[in-house]
Amino acid sequence: MHIPTARSLSLLHHAAITSVSWSRSQLDIFGLGTDNQMYHKTWNGAWLPSQTGWEAIGGVFASIPSAVSWGVNRFDIFGLGTDNQMYHKAWNGAWYPSQTGWEGLGGVFSSPPKAVSWGADRLDIFGLGTDNQMYHKAWSGSWYPSQTGWEALGGVFSSPPEAVSWSPNRLDIFGLGTDNQMYHKAWDGKSWYPSVTGWEALGGVFSSPPAAVSWGPNRLDIFGLGTDNQMYHKAWDGNAWYPSATGWEALGGTFTSQPAVVSWGVNRLDIFGLGTDNQMYHKAWNRNAWFPSATAWEALGGVFNSAPEVVSWDNGRLDIFGLGTDNQMYHKAFERKWYPSQTGWEAIGGVFDSA
Repeated sequence: MHIPTARSLSLLHHAAITSVSWSRSQLDIFGLGTDNQMYHKTWNGAWLPSQTGWEAIGGVFASIPSAVSWGVNRFDIFGLGTDNQMYHKAWNGAWYPSQTGWEGLGGVFSSPPKAVSWGADRLDIFGLGTDNQMYHKAWSGSWYPSQTGWEALGGVFSSPPEAVSWSPNRLDIFGLGTDNQMYHKAWDGKSWYPSVTGWEALGGVFSSPPAAVSWGPNRLDIFGLGTDNQMYHKAWDGNAWYPSATGWEALGGTFTSQPAVVSWGVNRLDIFGLGTDNQMYHKAWNRNAWFPSATAWEALGGVFNSAPEVVSWDNGRLDIFGLGTDNQMYHKAFERKWYPSQTGWEAIGGVFDSA
């Protein structure tokens, strides 16, 4: 069996953008321009600063950003500078530390960051160090372990981290080991499981970074591409892993990008990826069954050169983003039907780095 290497992962279309929503009908989207500065656009009933315009928010970055919100009118953005240190900016009605300034958080990283929040005024950030070990920093009124310090969580990884929270004081983190098997670690409010530096093996052999989501307490769903570039899925139901501790469910398709997944309600999942024609494809889980079927995928049109980004701000609402072959951002929404059409996409401007 072919074991994919870090180079195998690099051949995929990776994420180039990130998005976040902090309330109904509110979206904030971020990407790196060709000058490696961060750019931002908002939707609050109309696109701001304009349909195709973007706001420059400074910095010079070597990785795509990660964005998260822990409350109304609040979001936090993280990215790696050209010195591979982590940098942070926040919005709470105004930009902190300034419109184009960024706060240095230390570290030297070899992967894009992943940020998650499990409650008001709480942030957890993860990234791979130059030793490919996982590192962690938290905010709960001050930075832990310090402004520029990071906590080592062990492991040796070949993919950026994925992290999700299903309740206050709960974190679940995933990554691919050097054997490209999936590994997992959890924080239960008191301690790391299986240990501070230990990781639980979840099986599989993958060619993409993982994507994970939770639709309720004690529920996790994880997705990744196998070495056949088919999508695979595993779930935690509070008692056991499905289909088994190291087994994975095949969901069909042949993909050229890492997956993107979101949940807009209990027992609902929506998964997106780029096919070998670089068109966007979609599959949904709605309580009892996969749509359009267990192994089939719905075609959504477009021709893209980045992995999809998806966000939901309400029950029954999806917003999907990707970079076209002109490196402009494109958008599609679902609310009872696809907008602007089943296979059409809305151009929202910019020229972004898809590397």
